[in-house]
Amino acid sequence: MKLYKVLEKKDKTESNYIKPSLKELLKQRATGKTDKVLMLITILITMFGILMVYSASSYTAQVRYDDSFYYMKKQVLGALLGAAAMTGLTYCNYHILDRLKLPILIVCVILLGVVFIPGVGLSNYGANRWIDLPGFTIQPSELAKFAFIIFTAGYMSSRQHKMKTFLGILPVLGAGGLIALLIILEPNMSITVCVILLMLVMLFLGGTRIKHFVILLIPVVALVPILILIEPYRMNRLSAFLNPWASPLEEGFQLIQSYYSLGSGRLFGVGLFNSRQKYLFLPFSESDFIFSIIGEELGLFGSIVTMAIFCIIIYRCIRIAINAHDRLGCYMASGIGAIIAIQVAVNIAVVTGSIPPTGLPLPFVSAGSSSLVVFMGGIGIVQNIARHGNKDITIS
Repeated sequence: MKLYKVLEKKDKTESNYIKPSLKELLKQRATGKTDKVLMLITILITMFGILMVYSASSYTAQVRYDDSFYYMKKQVLGALLGAAAMTGLTYCNYHILDRLKLPILIVCVILLGVVFIPGVGLSNYGANRWIDLPGFTIQPSELAKFAFIIFTAGYMSSRQHKMKTFLGILPVLGAGGLIALLIILEPNMSITVCVILLMLVMLFLGGTRIKHFVILLIPVVALVPILILIEPYRMNRLSAFLNPWASPLEEGFQLIQSYYSLGSGRLFGVGLFNSRQKYLFLPFSESDFIFSIIGEELGLFGSIVTMAIFCIIIYRCIRIAINAHDRLGCYMASGIGAIIAIQVAVNIAVVTGSIPPTGLPLPFVSAGSSSLVVFMGGIGIVQNIARHGNKDITIS
C-alpha cells in the first residue's frame, strides 16, 4: 500500500514533465548517491559465491577437466564482467534503457530463438539453453528476464492509465508470454516459472485489476499440470518430490543427496572445503544445488546468514524503488528486486525439498557467468535509479 501511495505522488510530480531527448539524457548528471550498503553487500555475496563455487566444484573440475580451479576461473571472469556491467549501468541514465526497451526486447527474443539453430545453439542434458561462441557461452534466458523488466517498466510508466483495462495489459502479456514460450521449448521450466511469476508481480505493481488477475491465473494454474504431463521427466521429478526414497538411485537421488548434505551440516557445518557430498554424490553441486553445500559446510547458521544477505539486497532494491524519482525507476527497481526474490525463493525451496526439483541458479552465488553478469548489471541499474532519486539533476 505504501508503494501505491508513493506512485500516486509520482503521478502528480510527473504531470507536467516533458521527456528530454536522448542527447539531453546523455548530458544529464545525477546529483544523488549510490547505495553503499547495496554495493558492499553485492560485492560480498559475489566474492562468497566465488569461494563456494571453488569449494563445491574443485573435485568435480579435477576429475572432468584436470583443473580444480576450472569453475572458479569462469566464475571470476563472470564477476569481472559483472563488475564492469554494474559500473557501466550505475552511470548510464536508466531513462536511456527505457528509450531502447523495444530493441533490447527484440534482441533477447532473437537470441532465445538462436539457441535452436544447429551448430550455434549448445545442447546439454537434452536442453538447448546456450549459444556457443568462441571461448565462451551465453544463456539468453538470463538476459531475457531483465529485458522483460526494462520493457514492462517502460510500458507501464508511460501508459499507466491503460493498466486498468485488459487491452492495456496485453503488450505485457504478449512480451512475457513470448519469452516464456521460447524458454519452455528449450526446455527450461524453472526459468519459465520465474518469468511468469515476474510478469504477475509487474502487473500487480502496475495496478492491474483483481478481476484481470483472476482471468490470468486460471490458465496459468491449468497450464502447470499440462506442462508436467507432456514431458515424462517432469512427471518423474514430481514423483521423486513426493517420495524420493521410492527411486533412491534414479529420480530421487539428487534430492536425497541434498537432504544428506543439509542434514550433515547441523548447526555450524562440517567446515569450509570439508563437504563430502561434493565428491560426485550431489549432482550440480556447484550450480543449482550450491545452497546444499553451503548448508553442509557452514551449517544452519551459515544458511541463515546467506538468506539474510539476500533479504538485505531485496530490501535495498525496494527502498530505492520507493524513493525513485519517477514511476519508471520505481518499476525497474521493484522488478529487479522481485526477480532476485523469486529466484532465491525457488532455488532454496528446491534444495530443501519444499517444491519439486528443477534447475535454477542461486543469484550471485551459483556457477554460471551469464547469470552473474546480468544480476550484477541489474544491481547497477538499481544503483543508477538511486543516484537519480534526487530531483535536482544537472545538465552539463
